[in-house]
Amino acid sequence: MTLQPTDPDFLLDALRAAATAAAAVIRDGARRRGALVWREKSATDFVSEIDMTAEAQIIDILTARVPGAAILAEETASTLAPERRARGVTFVIDPLDGTTNFLHGVHEYAVSIAALVDNELAAGVVVHVPRDEWYMATRGGGAWCDGTRIAVSTIDAPDRALIATGFPYKGGHDIETYLGQMGRLMTHTAGLRRPGSASLDLAGVACGRFEGFWENILAPWDIAAGILIAREAGAIVTDLHGAQCKVDHTAILAANPHMHPWLLDRLRG
Repeated sequence: MTLQPTDPDFLLDALRAAATAAAAVIRDGARRRGALVWREKSATDFVSEIDMTAEAQIIDILTARVPGAAILAEETASTLAPERRARGVTFVIDPLDGTTNFLHGVHEYAVSIAALVDNELAAGVVVHVPRDEWYMATRGGGAWCDGTRIAVSTIDAPDRALIATGFPYKGGHDIETYLGQMGRLMTHTAGLRRPGSASLDLAGVACGRFEGFWENILAPWDIAAGILIAREAGAIVTDLHGAQCKVDHTAILAANPHMHPWLLDRLRG
């Protein structure tokens, strides 16, 4: 049977091909990290030639596989309005999630690509590049890591829960909010972690390394693939009002079903 370009398995195959090419670009860049040219997009937010090259490779592969697809990508097409992705296929791309980690040799960075069909998540891939660890999901098909099906943690006691987050780094306007949230969590959990890559944080919830993850503002390319992977692994993924988290500029809370209500209550104060 020939798969159609809107079929989740067809899209997953395209995402895997694109992520393979991008990961190769990133590994090559890691070998010559000291010579890379990088600049500020804004204060404390960086982009390198590796981000740009990886994104170009991803877009070339995906648009060849699905001509006419819409592209929402961090570096080169970041202004696609929601109505543009309401029909047909949209690819949501973060070519290097964790650029600052990559530039400093911290081994927490990833390629993150998702496919939406009629504005609904259909397939997603997150590749932890230094570990060559592949997280994948299709809508209704479960979540997988390196060929093994994954599921969220079953821990239900806050004092045994490990929670991931991301600190504000653009402008610092949200620091007081984060300090309050962290204060309400760190004294009642096993600990907080800030690895520096939202897509890997969501994958960590999916495979049970973290019981939950939250951040107060993220972009669609940061979370699209991770949302699907986490949900297919059994996580509840919402905004901080408890509404279903959209692929948008938004707050996010992903957690196993036991921990989500407790975390939502604590984060809202």
